[in-house]
Amino acid sequence: MSSALENKELAFVQEMRRALDESAASLPAPTTARLAAARKAALARKKAEFVLVRAPALAAPGVGSMSGADMSLPKRRRSAFARFALAWPLAALVAGLFAIAYFEDQQRTAELADIDAAMLSDDLPLTAYLDHGFNAYLTRAH
Repeated sequence: MSSALENKELAFVQEMRRALDESAASLPAPTTARLAAARKAALARKKAEFVLVRAPALAAPGVGSMSGADMSLPKRRRSAFARFALAWPLAALVAGLFAIAYFEDQQRTAELADIDAAMLSDDLPLTAYLDHGFNAYLTRAH
């Protein structure tokens, strides 16, 4: 089934190529010259770009990134602002986590202080709070 689909795609591509060739033949000569010049300029720019190839992890000395071909490649350095732009989300995340931890610690401390104050100002003896039945009564009562 995929072979039939590939044959249909191949036929479509050949038909498209034929139609483009026919329409390109009918273009005026100045337009054809401008298109050829633009293609040459695009190919020149494409050839000027370089492709970085990673060296194997266990390369022998003198092989890989320090070879003569790689020495001619320009080194790109990031500006201080670009480095900051990359690092600030991480710094904001860490600061946010610290702020959340601090806020939760303050809340827990305030809750414990309220419980301690209620226990110390209550008329019940402290042994009443150790009774499991009394704790169940308190949870049902509130």
